[in-house]
Amino acid sequence: MSAEAAGSATATPAAPASSPRPRPAPAEVALLASVFVVAACGLVYELAAGALASYLLGDSVLQFSTIIGTYLFAMGVGSWLSRLIERQLVAQFLRIELLVGLVGGLMPAALFVAYNLLPHEWGSGGGTAFRVLLYGCVLLVGMLVGLEIPLVMRILKRHFAERYALKELVSEVLTFDYLGALAVAVAFPLIFVPHLGLVRTGVFFGLLNAAVAAWALVLFRGELRRFKAHAAACAGVVVALLAAMAGAGRLTTWAEDQFYGDGIILRESSAYQRVVVTRSGGGSVGGDPGIRLFLNGNLQFHSRDEYRYHEALVHPALAAHGAPRRVLVLGGGDGLAVREVLRHASVEEVVLVELDPHITRLFADHPALAALNARALADRRVRIVNADAFTWLEQHALAIGAGRGAPFDIVIADFPDPSNYTLGKLYTTSFYQRVDQVLAASGWLVVQSTSPLIARRSFWTVVTTLEAVGWSTWPYHVHVPSFGEWGFVLAGRRPWPGVRTLPAGLRFLTEEGMPALLQFPPDMARLPAEPNRLSNQVLVGIFEEEWGQLR
Repeated sequence: MSAEAAGSATATPAAPASSPRPRPAPAEVALLASVFVVAACGLVYELAAGALASYLLGDSVLQFSTIIGTYLFAMGVGSWLSRLIERQLVAQFLRIELLVGLVGGLMPAALFVAYNLLPHEWGSGGGTAFRVLLYGCVLLVGMLVGLEIPLVMRILKRHFAERYALKELVSEVLTFDYLGALAVAVAFPLIFVPHLGLVRTGVFFGLLNAAVAAWALVLFRGELRRFKAHAAACAGVVVALLAAMAGAGRLTTWAEDQFYGDGIILRESSAYQRVVVTRSGGGSVGGDPGIRLFLNGNLQFHSRDEYRYHEALVHPALAAHGAPRRVLVLGGGDGLAVREVLRHASVEEVVLVELDPHITRLFADHPALAALNARALADRRVRIVNADAFTWLEQHALAIGAGRGAPFDIVIADFPDPSNYTLGKLYTTSFYQRVDQVLAASGWLVVQSTSPLIARRSFWTVVTTLEAVGWSTWPYHVHVPSFGEWGFVLAGRRPWPGVRTLPAGLRFLTEEGMPALLQFPPDMARLPAEPNRLSNQVLVGIFEEEWGQLR
């Protein structure tokens, strides 16, 4: 080595060893944990508002879109306003946490009460006053949540500046923020709502916000000028939320009693919907006590006249086939359509595809409800599949193509009306093409298709959509007192031979009366319509427009 090189090597100092990062202080850990909690709480309030709006106002896609958009806008406003807070950051953070916990935690309860007390000038869709209150609450909670994270970051930066460069601070805070949102996004529909309900879920997360405020009170007590006042505020919020938790059951019961009127014999929440069953106190028909099923506030059937609907839905297709062996029922988790299918002696297998397992368990196990479907769901010929019908059809079509499955003689689509895009996809050409792949060449499809009187364009849009797939159609209608005039569409690849021999014991449908059901008077006559495709879902907009005129 040359002397110059040696001298240079000697003069170059060794790189200092990186000093280990000091262990986090308890206050630092508490603040980062609080980020996780406040993110979870904030998302719960957003989800609760969206779920309540869907339950009470309908059209879940519209409600969630507008609620989420309003909430995110409000969070942006709150983040911008955080720059105006310059002093007493811990005290301000503590106050904001208490406000978020109180307002957000009580919001579901307040909205339930308000919906039943405020005027509903738009009918069952809710009134202007309720909507103003709903979006006012969302704006307020969103602004308060938007204030939280910027304040936490500034508190961390002020107290632990030696540990954080700006990029590390932002990285850690946002990591805990997103983890909290992920955790509650999974737990909200699977754990909290089914087990606690919306009201108690809101209160529970309000208590978590109050717990974060209590952490701040204890960890930074030396910085708080009015420690006793803040402690009293924390205690007051916790007491108010605990009282709300204790009274949540009574409040929900009162609100639902006001909404449904009849005596409620069952009220439960599943991962997908609120389930309420009522029993009429008035007269009965043939000893029927008058049981009604509501899903998210929408009437699904009344036991005093559901036989008209289900006989018309099922028997024209099965009787036309003559001897169906394999029948697929899509939707209809109450088992009432299955009950009618099982009247046909030739039926060997019925596959019922229902998204919500809570509904199929309820109508299989609850004595009063199982009696309505004549315990059809316990019949050895019935196989229940709890899955999304759109996805299940695709999988079964692949199984048929691979020789692992068999096509069906009859497919019965008994879905709720296409009031939102989630349901609207079950009325598209894409969906009916999947049905075609699992239906035998000589088979029949029947679709419940809303009211041809109230929603005339919607009804004929379903007919046009089926024809766009290549099927011939036979639309018909029946009067169901609980719903009014109701429509169905029968579709197949061969001429419909009409109703042949019907099973014994029917209370409404007859061979002689069937031709009249295919006649449409001028106020229900066919209108031009375009097919409902997955890419446009025109049916959802038409349906909302037509039914919205009743509000």
